[in-house]
Amino acid sequence: MSLESANKPLKSLSKSLTGIRGLDEITGGGLPKGRPTLVCGSAGSGKTLFSLEFVVRGALEFNEPGVFMAFEEKAEELSINVASLGFDLDQLQKDKLIKLDHVHIERSEIEETGEYDLDGLFIRLGYAIDSIGAKRVVLDTIENLFSGLTNQGILRAELRRLFEWLKEKKVTTIITGERGDGTLTRNGLEEYVSDCVILLDHRVNNQISTRLLRIVKYRGSMHGTNEYPFLINEEGISVMPVTSLTLDHPVSSERVPTGIPALDKMLDGRGFFRGGSILVSGTAGTGKTSIAATFANEACRRKERCLYFAFEESPQQIIRNMLSIGLELQEHIDEGLLKFHASRPTLNGLEMHLVAIHKQIKDFKPSVVVLDPITNLITVGSVSDVKSMLMRLIDFLQSEQITVMFTALALNSIINEQTDEGVSSLVDAWLLVRDIESNGERNRGMYVMKSRGMKHSNQVREFMITNKGLELVDVFLGPEGVLTGSAREAQKLQQDTGNVLREHAVSRKDREIERKRLVLEAKIAGLKEDFESMQEELNKTYIEDELRKEVLEKNREQITRSRHNE
Repeated sequence: MSLESANKPLKSLSKSLTGIRGLDEITGGGLPKGRPTLVCGSAGSGKTLFSLEFVVRGALEFNEPGVFMAFEEKAEELSINVASLGFDLDQLQKDKLIKLDHVHIERSEIEETGEYDLDGLFIRLGYAIDSIGAKRVVLDTIENLFSGLTNQGILRAELRRLFEWLKEKKVTTIITGERGDGTLTRNGLEEYVSDCVILLDHRVNNQISTRLLRIVKYRGSMHGTNEYPFLINEEGISVMPVTSLTLDHPVSSERVPTGIPALDKMLDGRGFFRGGSILVSGTAGTGKTSIAATFANEACRRKERCLYFAFEESPQQIIRNMLSIGLELQEHIDEGLLKFHASRPTLNGLEMHLVAIHKQIKDFKPSVVVLDPITNLITVGSVSDVKSMLMRLIDFLQSEQITVMFTALALNSIINEQTDEGVSSLVDAWLLVRDIESNGERNRGMYVMKSRGMKHSNQVREFMITNKGLELVDVFLGPEGVLTGSAREAQKLQQDTGNVLREHAVSRKDREIERKRLVLEAKIAGLKEDFESMQEELNKTYIEDELRKEVLEKNREQITRSRHNE
């Protein structure tokens, strides 16, 4: 092998994008181009809709016209069935972007003649492909096409001939098939000759319906191997790739205020990290929803979008209740900054909830997401299932740099222990609100259990819900421990009274000291005056003695002079 040939890049498998949300990510770029793909599943799993959306998306988004050949439903029935999804098949046919063809196969005719071949189908399908220049083909379903064949040898030969003919036409094909007993299809042969096999499953567990998609095989390509939930709604099919392969999400050092100034101070003075995950847990009535709503309100005040998933209360209830603490959430809804998505957990299975949440986030593109409360999800899955779902959701939100706040109901049960301990290990910050009962009162206390990557307070704060919002105040430490509520007010009043008395005592003492100082100063002044008088008296005697001595001296001199003159 020459060096030039060794450095030549290997040719990879060409793929056709499906346009189905999430599927192209799982398949690494779509279905194998120019090759047949088998889509199999039980009745009601979504095979026809899946394949029809593949054709419609190809025609509208990728300029690849398609042929849909049905062996069960007529073209008129198909048009009516998918009109609710916004697909106008009649107009697409007029624009020659899609061709619908219904082929009726009568089993009795095959049994009478004893002969069966696909030449007629090839001619009819070839004409349909050439008439619009089709790049995509769907055959729905293959069981009807071979319903009259019992000879496995002929069936295998005809299947191979059909798949080879489709490859020669270089059309990307989907062939749908009913799931068999212990096999992917009834005949058990199609999955072996198909280049790609996708299995759709519709399960009902605990009276909850879930649709799942799995790529059984994909020749020449890497692909996701897990079961992926998918959702069928008014926009078609949405598949969510729910498995995170790596922990390489981007992180931000930007801070997001909580909406409670005192709580921001507990979190190094600036709040949570943007793109982080926060858990607020506590017993019933401790104000978890109020904290979540305040956080959402603060985001909207910054003109950021917030998506609020409510699993317990209706949006109208939350909006009304939050008015009591001074939050006007309706104005944020009117501005398009706040959106509620409320549903009972029992509406869907966990995986379907995950897909619905994923879709809502992709459509609304919020900066902040609230799930209130996550503990209600335990009604539709085990604790481990809920943790797995939330892990995938947190990974997705972190990859999108979306800040999320969960609320969780704490109960004195094994469920609470598992939920708190399990979910709290996934989140970046955990706030715990608990009841403090004393003096016949029930008050609330909040503390920060953890907050990764920042300095945070380890002190318990009394958590108060007022008509002006949420407040955190310092608790008082009395002889019997932490004081809250009226006990805190009484202790505060007692301290204030003590301060007044102490100030009065200090003032009285100051006045007594001042009086004594004045008396002492008066005594000092009297003694000083006596000293000066005594000093003056002594000076007076000294001066008189000196004068007397001086006069005597002068007299003596004068007498002496007088004697000499005689």
